[in-house]
Amino acid sequence: MQYEGEERRATFSVLVDNEPGVLHRLVGLFAARGYNIESLTVAETDHAEHLSRVTIVSRGTAPILAQIYAQLEKMVAVRAVSDIGRDPLGVERELALVKVRGTGTERVEALRVAEIFRSKVIDTGLESFIFEITGAPSKIDSFEELMRPLGLVEVSRTGVLSIRRGAQR
Repeated sequence: MQYEGEERRATFSVLVDNEPGVLHRLVGLFAARGYNIESLTVAETDHAEHLSRVTIVSRGTAPILAQIYAQLEKMVAVRAVSDIGRDPLGVERELALVKVRGTGTERVEALRVAEIFRSKVIDTGLESFIFEITGAPSKIDSFEELMRPLGLVEVSRTGVLSIRRGAQR
């Protein structure tokens, strides 16, 4: 059960007109109120209407997240907003490239962990690997945590992408 003062993570999927300045205005809404953006991804959709989907991950109490949602809905260039994290039809995914240094048993163990997580080796050298992993952000967090003692060197994440299941937008 969620208590009103408890912070939670929210993933907002925002369909916007694809025009100059829209992203600046969206980010400005968060900055002006002192809200942090944990993840931000933007790309044009496949619609002929020239729309872009902006996925914003933030954290806050229920009233703060409700205020963010309401402010996003009021923006002129915004066509639709949904909180994918609370939507039972919502799907969230992320991609990460993970560089791991290792030789001997650490190298073998890193490959074993990568196989369990269904990640792909996209580059290999005598002393390192680069793995590609996709999935829910929590899956990538877990993979990262297990690779840390095995020689984690660097992680590059795309940020969260989101979409609703079903035939409608």
